[in-house]
Amino acid sequence: MFIQTEQTPNPATLKFLPGQTVMAEGTADFPHAAAAGRSPLARRLFEIDGVCGVFLGADFIAITKNEKEDWQTLKPMILAAIMDHFGAGLPVIEPGATDAAGAGEDDEIVVQIKELLDTRVRPAVAQDGGDIIFHGFENGVVYLHMQGACSGCPSSTATLKYGIENLLRHYIPEVSEVRAVGG
Repeated sequence: MFIQTEQTPNPATLKFLPGQTVMAEGTADFPHAAAAGRSPLARRLFEIDGVCGVFLGADFIAITKNEKEDWQTLKPMILAAIMDHFGAGLPVIEPGATDAAGAGEDDEIVVQIKELLDTRVRPAVAQDGGDIIFHGFENGVVYLHMQGACSGCPSSTATLKYGIENLLRHYIPEVSEVRAVGG
């Protein structure tokens, strides 16, 4: 297995590409070790001193490190953990361990917002090792949560305000603002 790495706009986050599917559907964000219970891969990565965040995308794993550690020290340990995990054929997420998302009918504006996020925004932020999650739409304000490398990235505020907000306002006149929310 050959694992490539890519820089992200967030210097504390590095993107690891194992050359195979990581998440068949959706994404998974583990902002701290206590949240990694359902993912054997995330648990293994959090065992490495200095790893303080794991984000799983379709074909990548974004790792966030603490400020004390450097990538030169962490990278070989992370690569070994990822290789060992996939080499052993272990699941990335334990079977049956899914997030229960409320299934309900969205109104037309919310459907349009989600479609634009899925087709225009998510692919772009995935290239940077992150994801964006829709949290709601109320009184013209779209509430979004940045995950992975995008969480805590110095340019995430600009991305939200000047990129995503302008895109949504252009296509959906009912949108007046985009705001970031916590997990």
